[in-house]
Amino acid sequence: MEQLVETTGIALPMLRINIDTDQIIPAREILVGRRGGFGPSLFASWRYTEGRTPNPDFILNQAPWKDATILLADRNFGCGSSREGAPMALRGYGFRAVIAPSFSGIFYGNCFRHGLLPVELPIEQIEAIARQTEDTGGTVEVTVDLERMRVMAPDGTQFGFQTPEALRQMLLDGMDEIDRTLSDRISIDAFRTGDIGKRPWIYRPGADT
Repeated sequence: MEQLVETTGIALPMLRINIDTDQIIPAREILVGRRGGFGPSLFASWRYTEGRTPNPDFILNQAPWKDATILLADRNFGCGSSREGAPMALRGYGFRAVIAPSFSGIFYGNCFRHGLLPVELPIEQIEAIARQTEDTGGTVEVTVDLERMRVMAPDGTQFGFQTPEALRQMLLDGMDEIDRTLSDRISIDAFRTGDIGKRPWIYRPGADT
């Protein structure tokens, strides 16, 4: 799993509510993503016109926004299906964080497992950050610090956020649930060795300890 401690970059303002997983990556793009990577499929219905020609009116096709690594959105981001390709498409494009007032629960959890940090902030704070980036034409940067759990706006204002500690630590360490379990292998093996002595009948004969 990919690690994230802090990221700084251009913040793309896309302050729409209910951006769902089918808008993030349409169903028809799933096989495309599996064959050649999910990044090109991000926001495909908005990003391309007929023949997969880039839509010049879509903000992600415009400089400097096309180089954004942080996405600013409105509430209920990632709603809809449990499509894991949605966070994969965002990360595949180059985004490291999405800042919104609220997220779909399944999408929220999947983000951490793909190196993408979902940050919940009040819409008023997100709008303040968006104004600063838009007023400068995207030439200023935003910092998202997972270690200190804060977002730094271009003018230096800091906004704190909360993250479930287990998911936060996973992303800080670059470890998924299985990796974190295996990192405690010494304790697991010690328990198993002791348990075999107490309850040998539950273990298959000849099984490794």
